[in-house]
Amino acid sequence: MRVLIQRVAHASVTIDNELKSRIGKGLLILLGIEEADSKEDIEWLTTKIIHLRIFDDEQGVMNISALDSHTEILVVSQFTLHASTKKGNRPSYIKAAKPDIAIPLYEQFCQTLSEKAGKQVATGEFGADMQVALVNDGPVTIWIDSKNRE
Repeated sequence: MRVLIQRVAHASVTIDNELKSRIGKGLLILLGIEEADSKEDIEWLTTKIIHLRIFDDEQGVMNISALDSHTEILVVSQFTLHASTKKGNRPSYIKAAKPDIAIPLYEQFCQTLSEKAGKQVATGEFGADMQVALVNDGPVTIWIDSKNRE
């Protein structure tokens, strides 16, 4: 399971010209799921995410977590995070999980993150053609792969 986390001033997801979700200050999380992912990956990643100290304290030092800052969270599924570009110029997505595996894991990820954060998590729509708009705050962008824990 891979996430690309962006600290944002605000972010939104639009589908078919209809606003699906919008957040203010917080985290935009792009989530890629592969066939080998499990509930263990969800547990580890969601705990890591809510405790990441990437919001500024009074001195302007990134020392406050999403849990402590009471900011908003938006999760968007993005299978292209598992793109392989080793051969040729056309990315391969062979490692990305198929919908029958990915959808339940995506839903569990969002539910677990919401429970750990103690608030509702905004989402995109799995498999939809989405327009994601954001203003990256910092910029702060962090990549985490649950298969690289050490």
